Amino acid sequence: MTTRRRFLQGSALASAAFLFPMHPFLRRARAVAFDSGIGPLSDPARQPKFLELAPNALDPGFLFKDLNQNGGPAHRPNFSLRLREVTQETGLINPRNGRRLPTRIWGYGTDTVSWPGQTFQVMSAAAGGADETVVRWENELRGKKHLLPVDTSLHWCYSLHGESSANGVDYRQFSISKDGVPIVTHLHGGHSDFQFDGNPEFFYSPDGRVKGPQWDFVPGGFTNTFRYDNHVPAGNLWYHDHALGITRLNVYAGLAGFYFVRDALDTGAPDNPLGLPAFPYELAYAIQDRMFTEKGELFYPAFPGDPFYDDFITGEGAVLPPELFPDGGPTALAEFFGDHMVVNGKIWPKENVEPRHYRMRLLNGCDSRFMVIRFRAVPLGDTELTNAGAPIPFYVIGSDQGLAAAATQVDTLVFEGGSRYDVVFDFSGLQGYRIIMENIGGDAPFGGDFGGALSPEDLFDDRQTDRVMAFDVIRPFDNAVADNFNPANIGGGVPGDMGPEPPIRRVALFEGTDSFGRLRPLLGTVHETANAAGSFATPFAWFQPTTETPGLDTEEIWEIYNFTGDAHPIHLHLVKFRILDRHAIDFASDEGDPGQPVAQHDGGEGKAPVITGISVGPVVDLGPAHGYVENTPKDVVTTLPEQMTRIRVTFDKPGRYVWHCHILSHEDNEMMRVLQVG
Repeated sequence: MTTRRRFLQGSALASAAFLFPMHPFLRRARAVAFDSGIGPLSDPARQPKFLELAPNALDPGFLFKDLNQNGGPAHRPNFSLRLREVTQETGLINPRNGRRLPTRIWGYGTDTVSWPGQTFQVMSAAAGGADETVVRWENELRGKKHLLPVDTSLHWCYSLHGESSANGVDYRQFSISKDGVPIVTHLHGGHSDFQFDGNPEFFYSPDGRVKGPQWDFVPGGFTNTFRYDNHVPAGNLWYHDHALGITRLNVYAGLAGFYFVRDALDTGAPDNPLGLPAFPYELAYAIQDRMFTEKGELFYPAFPGDPFYDDFITGEGAVLPPELFPDGGPTALAEFFGDHMVVNGKIWPKENVEPRHYRMRLLNGCDSRFMVIRFRAVPLGDTELTNAGAPIPFYVIGSDQGLAAAATQVDTLVFEGGSRYDVVFDFSGLQGYRIIMENIGGDAPFGGDFGGALSPEDLFDDRQTDRVMAFDVIRPFDNAVADNFNPANIGGGVPGDMGPEPPIRRVALFEGTDSFGRLRPLLGTVHETANAAGSFATPFAWFQPTTETPGLDTEEIWEIYNFTGDAHPIHLHLVKFRILDRHAIDFASDEGDPGQPVAQHDGGEGKAPVITGISVGPVVDLGPAHGYVENTPKDVVTTLPEQMTRIRVTFDKPGRYVWHCHILSHEDNEMMRVLQVG
């Protein structure tokens, strides 16, 4: 059967969202009541809201201290960090007796290890800082098992062999129980040499006994001392684990943290030339979603009866052989949506603020969740939105890789996974109120809808994920510190006229299935779009020959064709880029029946839809009025379903990098490809 896709113009709805038809490969995950095989799960409705203070990742006490003086940026940064297991309080309680519950997590740190890891703050080389930041990442995860269930059927560190192992080593001889947990840290947004980028095939076990295959091609061989280029402008980067096939699990366990670069304009000091709010009026928050057991342990679904299992395994008709999946698991699931919102390791925290401008550096560190954030006032002490006022406008002044071309005032912001947004909110005139950061995105794969455009099946029952954190405007204004924020001071982050358009590279996003019938997202290429009748798209698995091979010091326009029913946040390592526009696309699909074969790392064969007759339609009008602020240097872009998104990018370092979907469950299951520069 061939289905013809028509141009999607997208009519604006009351919520300023757009409606897209759902791709049959993916049903929406519904909220369910459940008991896990390891005991009942925490009920988010019975957990406290807005009691714990939110840790500020830019508090001087939360910065790595090696060479930080008085909370300032490190000018000669050299750090030695450990990755290990610790116990941490997240704000969870036992609702029956009110006792606080500890949670085992994995974290980064020196003497103190935490989730999130403590914050790097360094000075740009152009502003007098060091040429590079040196970090030694010591893997101490020597336990006999992972903190979370590992699906060993995936293309992951200890499954490489044959064609999927570049150095010919059969990694199936290794295991977590014998060799420890493999890791490799990625500085997301970093302008790093390839061997320090955190490429998933550069993993290593505790003490470096097992090393990923790509280390064999690095002059000098393996090292756990990474060097990060500081010849970059000020920006909000972050670091997280990126080990092949278990990134979602390692990050979920706690392996993530902030990395800030300062420069002569964005100094982080109160007297900065731009008049930006500085500590204690600059706040940094990593927002994530999690599930917990009733005893406070992290929970990740992977077995029959767990959340989403029926949606992505049973409901898709997948058949899991019992010899590989005893008791029906553990199996990877297509997406994950937690029912507890967590900010810097605390569930639903709050901050006490003065009536002035605050700068917030926000990170969406969720596995699969697109958030759509707003700020609304409620009476002090309220934990619900029942009495909330209208959304309050705020300024977006930057994003992933630095400040914007101009400040943009909005009251709604689409917030894709892996991205960072730099916002300024004015609490003046709100004394005595609580301001709740609201999330009007759904609890399901994002297709462009939010707010009133969502259907009930897109939301958890008794939903608590519509609130992220709160700000109580109860502190008196400190007259000793001026409030000098002026949105007119923001500018220059994105070039205007960039000259003639460079060559075009056309890439594709697919949703297929693996040999067991589980959903498997893929990347690929698009051919012959100038001739719609003869155009087609080809999907590729991670280990197949590299197709993205830009030359060194070349510029390209990437056209990213999304042939799926959901949005994907696409991330390119090494580079920053400018988002140009989006176009509706028309194409024919056989919806995977019979589909086209796609090789697997284990010798099996999955399939993906046959896509033909591709043509490009009109520009889709997305912008601040619809919640999208993109006049900033980016390294993650929202690619909406059945659209083609254009970005303009320069590749200025040689080596083996990657590009992938930043839905972590997708990148762990083949939605990632090599990006070979030079």
